[in-house]
Amino acid sequence: MFNIHKFSRFLVLLVIGIGLNASVAFANSMEPPSLLILVNNPTDDISIVMVSNEHQPKAQFKRTAWEGYFIFYSQDMQTDGHYTFRVTTQDKTFECTFDKRLRRYNEVLTLDISKETLTYGRYPFRSALIVSLRVILTLLIEAIVFWFYKFREKRSWIVFLVINLLTQGVLNIWLIKWSTLLGGYLILYQVHGEFFVFLAEIVGFSLFIREKGKWPVIKYVIVANLVSLIAGGFLITLLPV
Repeated sequence: MFNIHKFSRFLVLLVIGIGLNASVAFANSMEPPSLLILVNNPTDDISIVMVSNEHQPKAQFKRTAWEGYFIFYSQDMQTDGHYTFRVTTQDKTFECTFDKRLRRYNEVLTLDISKETLTYGRYPFRSALIVSLRVILTLLIEAIVFWFYKFREKRSWIVFLVINLLTQGVLNIWLIKWSTLLGGYLILYQVHGEFFVFLAEIVGFSLFIREKGKWPVIKYVIVANLVSLIAGGFLITLLPV
């Protein structure tokens, strides 16, 4: 007989073990960028140079979807806390200054080319937009799997919607909180987080879905989360994080 209480205790212990192991793995990761300058819809000809450093290093550039990232590393940040950047495009050249002393790693500034200004942090509603996109796409994928497993009752679909909104929402907020804009080791966080989602959904679906027995429900959760993990890893390469 399936004992949900014993199984829940086992899942809690397993999640704690995964968390401890993941912490060790993340601690050994390579040095991240010191500074990323975020630009929406940058042109191909744009470049950014830190002129406050006597060596005037040029930012490395990467792009994901509609966002561009200009990257400086620790060796580029040899200034006294007064940072001046020269931005060059085909149409114009201008300089922006940022006076706040930055931390050593993973600082983010946002460049508004039209206003020629630098602001600290990400642009407004960015996290909400990206979390919403990822959650909606994941829900669509898992809904197809849910339909494929012949869940048809209204109660089952309400449970599906509520549990997935909770688990996927928390997962994607957590991913944004602990990741850099470049993703980097984000796939490790994705795998770690999906374990928690998998365990939480096994308990939640088993408790609240009455349309089928527990083992068909568990089979669905296993398949849906495997598909979600693969899809999530793919989305990391396509969408900003």
